[in-house]
Amino acid sequence: MFVDQVKVFVKGGDGGNGLVAYRREKYVPMGGPAGGDGGNGGDVVFEVDEGLNTLMDFRYQHHFKAKRGENGMNQKQHGKNAQPLVVSVPPGTTVKDVETERVIADLTEHKQTAVIAKGGRGGRGNARFATPRNPAPEIAENGEPGEALDVQVELKLLADVGLVGFPSVGKSTFLSVVTAAKPKIADYHFTTLAPNLGVVESQDHRSFVLADLPGLIEGAHEGVGLGHQFLRHIERTRLILHIIDMASLEGRDPYEDYVTINHELSSYDQRLAKRPQIIIANKMDIPEAEENLASFKEKVGDVPIFPISTVTGDGLDELLYAVADRLEEIPKYEEQPIEEVDERVVYKFEKEEAPFKVTRADDGAYVLYGEKIESVFRRTDFSRDQSINRFARQMRGMGVDEELRKRGAKDGDTVRLLDYEFEFVD
Repeated sequence: MFVDQVKVFVKGGDGGNGLVAYRREKYVPMGGPAGGDGGNGGDVVFEVDEGLNTLMDFRYQHHFKAKRGENGMNQKQHGKNAQPLVVSVPPGTTVKDVETERVIADLTEHKQTAVIAKGGRGGRGNARFATPRNPAPEIAENGEPGEALDVQVELKLLADVGLVGFPSVGKSTFLSVVTAAKPKIADYHFTTLAPNLGVVESQDHRSFVLADLPGLIEGAHEGVGLGHQFLRHIERTRLILHIIDMASLEGRDPYEDYVTINHELSSYDQRLAKRPQIIIANKMDIPEAEENLASFKEKVGDVPIFPISTVTGDGLDELLYAVADRLEEIPKYEEQPIEEVDERVVYKFEKEEAPFKVTRADDGAYVLYGEKIESVFRRTDFSRDQSINRFARQMRGMGVDEELRKRGAKDGDTVRLLDYEFEFVD
C-alpha cells in the first residue's frame, strides 16, 4: 500500500530532575552539597533511508516519543543524557508543523537528518546553587519538558521523470514496457490509484527513474478526480513526459487534452509551467492517429513530439535516447536565484517579549501565562521550601506581584498558573 501523507505526534524526551544531596563521608565534616544535574531528554530525529519509498510505517504508529534524561545523582554525578529517537523516512519527505504550517524539514538525501522535536534540558542539582550566603542549599530544578507537536509528514517522490496525462492514455502500459515495474493495467479509468516507480535503461546504458502518476482530469488542482492527491509528486521531477492518446479512443481531442493538462499543472504550481516537457504521441498503431498527429503538430508549434506505440514498440528507443539526453542538460537540483543585497546592516530594536501576561477568568481568578513564567514554574521543585521561596522571588523579580496589585488583586484572591492555583498574599 502506498502512503504519502500522514499526521503524527512527536515529543522530545523530558529532562531529568536535579538532585538535592550532601556529601557525607568519614573525616569530611560539612562536606557540602553534592547533588548532580539531570540529563537532557532525547530529541526526535527524522533520518532519510533511501531504501524506503513510502510512509507505510507511519500508518501503524502515530506517536513518537523520545526517552527522558536520567535524574541527577549523588557526588555531583550528572544524569545520563537520553539517546535521540531516530525515525527513518524515505527521500523526498517534507515535515510541517500542523498548527503553524511552518516547514520544519525537507529531507532529500540519504542519511540526511533533522531534529523535529527537541528534548528538554536537565534540571540543575543543589551543588549548582551553593553560595557563601547559602552554602548548603535545598534547591534543585526539575527537568524541562520536551518539545511536543503534531506534524504533517508528506512524501514527494524523487523521480527524474514524471508521466502525466488523462486516464487511459497508456501511462501504465508505457511504464510496464520500458521498465520492470508491473502496474495495474485495465480498460477503465483510474486503474492507477498510487504512483508507480520504475528504473528505465536506454540501449546505451543510461538510466533514470520514471514515475507513473495517477491520471489527471479537468479541475484536478481543485480536488476533482484522483490526480489532485498526487500532484505534489510532480514538483520534484526534472522532466515531464506528457502522454496523449493520439488515436482519440476516448472521443476527446488530443490538443484539448494537451491544453487541459498543462492548465492543471500550472494552476497547481506556476513553476510546473516552466518545467521541461516532452510530448509522447501514443497509440500510433491505430490508423486514425496519423491524421490527428498532423493536426496536433500544427496547433502546438515547435514542441518536441515523439510518436510511439507501446503495442508494437515503434519509437520507444528514440524516445528514451531523447529523455536521457534532456536529463543530462537539466541540473539535479534547481539553483536558487542569488538576490542582490545591500551590504549595509541595519539593527532594529525589537522589544523583548513580556515574561508573563495576566488575564481574568470567568470565575474571577487571575490567570498568569507566558513562555518564561511557565518554564520557570515547570523547573521548580515544590516539595522543598527553599525552592518555593526561590520561585516566589523570581515572580517578584518579573513584576508579577506589582502587576496583580495594579489589576486589583487582594489578599485571598485566587491566582492560576497552568493547572495550579495559588492564593495571593499582599
